[in-house]
Amino acid sequence: MTHLSTDTSYTALRLSIQQGKRISDEDILFLYHHATMAQLSQLATTVKKRYHSSDCATYLIMAIINYTNICVAKCDYCAFYRLPHQKDTYLLSFEEICQKINALTALGGTMVAFNGGFHPKLKLQDYAELFHKLHQKYPHLGFYEMTVAEFMFACKRSKTPYSDGAQMLKEAGSIWITGGGAEVLTESFRKRHSPGKFTCKDYYNAQRALLNAQLGSTATMVIGFDETTEERFQHLKDLRTFQDSLEHKLHSFLCWTYKPDNTAFGGKEIDNEEYLKWMAICRIYLDNFVHIRTSVLTQNKDALKALLYGANDFDLPTEDEVTEKAGAEISTDFQNILNYAKHLGFTLKHRKPWLPQPLRG
Repeated sequence: MTHLSTDTSYTALRLSIQQGKRISDEDILFLYHHATMAQLSQLATTVKKRYHSSDCATYLIMAIINYTNICVAKCDYCAFYRLPHQKDTYLLSFEEICQKINALTALGGTMVAFNGGFHPKLKLQDYAELFHKLHQKYPHLGFYEMTVAEFMFACKRSKTPYSDGAQMLKEAGSIWITGGGAEVLTESFRKRHSPGKFTCKDYYNAQRALLNAQLGSTATMVIGFDETTEERFQHLKDLRTFQDSLEHKLHSFLCWTYKPDNTAFGGKEIDNEEYLKWMAICRIYLDNFVHIRTSVLTQNKDALKALLYGANDFDLPTEDEVTEKAGAEISTDFQNILNYAKHLGFTLKHRKPWLPQPLRG
């Protein structure tokens, strides 16, 4: 009887999704607990086809430049940060950052992202000046500048409201402030692992201020800590509601996996099947996101299997010390990775960096 009920419920959900209807919180939980991997792949591909060809995918080559490892947030899942008084701290000079960008462009890269930490001596104006100089030197490149979490900390250190801070970065030429620092965006998770970060409500307030300034931003999530199923789904529920409330939408959603090496929290990394399952859940539930992106950085070429589970885009990273310190392995044998996606049946396009979506009207 239970098996028959499950089959009946799945059939009804499949029809509803095929008709373009929004799935409920109860229904997505049902799929997570009862649907097979083949069923999740089918449903996620159905939702993806609302926006993209099912057999095509896009990618770009990019670097995540970690300009400093000084951070006072003290998140227990981070292997990268160092406190200001420790010996092995660094803050890259402009010239050192340029060396890393030049190495990226030599590999065909077109996007530069930045990720550092909560550096107590850096003010928002310092970031604005750095980004302005980089725009002038590299006008042909795309930049993801700071994360939302870093933006929040810099604004507070500078005693600057988020709206004013967003305007300052925009005047410096910034286009994107990526949605990093979210991890699992619930208060219970933050209390356990990153009490030095800000509340979830404050995070969304900061991101809204950036979007209202017509800067681009993204949504991110990291799974595989000790988060509960309820915490994972709360993250998705709040994110879908937030995206619904926006006029200037978040451009994409990226999910990657926690790497446990050299961290205070430790633990064991989740397997690829659980990652693929969650990627499918995200595509099905986050129906107001055009782009769902998979993480080669943390899943290597197995990340490309997520193209069969709703993803449509990915990065080929050249560096990211944050994840490398925690056990990530980065390969610049890009052709090998791309050949794997082709083996899965996908036609690939090396895209240009996206521009933020304009406001409607």
